[in-house]
Amino acid sequence: MGIRTRLCEERAQATVEMAVVTPVLLVLALIVYNVMVFAGAVARFDRVVPDIVLAHAVAPSGEGDGSSIDASATVQAQIQHAMEGYDLLIEVSSEQGATTSDGGLLSLSGTFRTYTCTMRYEPWPTSLSIAGVSLGAPAKLSHERAVTVDPWRPGVVM
Repeated sequence: MGIRTRLCEERAQATVEMAVVTPVLLVLALIVYNVMVFAGAVARFDRVVPDIVLAHAVAPSGEGDGSSIDASATVQAQIQHAMEGYDLLIEVSSEQGATTSDGGLLSLSGTFRTYTCTMRYEPWPTSLSIAGVSLGAPAKLSHERAVTVDPWRPGVVM
């Protein structure tokens, strides 16, 4: 009878080990899935952003700060369209470089403009709740790409 009891205990041990390991494996699978989606989104974002900034932000129509706001909105819309398929939040801000105040000939030309494009990814599942316990990811991942262009020379990236 002692041998039969030992065999039952060994069978139950494997079941208990599987019950303990399964949630850990599921969490690891979710982490790997989210990292791979984020890595794919970052790769696409890094390829797309310089092309879109060069196509839509260099030599915008009009003059003054209003055109740069319109260019930022256009760049943001185009990046959002290019990143379709990923659940991302895209933000674009532009900043003009320092001007030379010596009154020379260089002060007449435009200064460089830097477009900072930020991509934010919220890992999946965002708001999963089981038995009152929230299982969503605690943080958002973000990636930033800055492109500096000369607004008066199309196709020139600094």
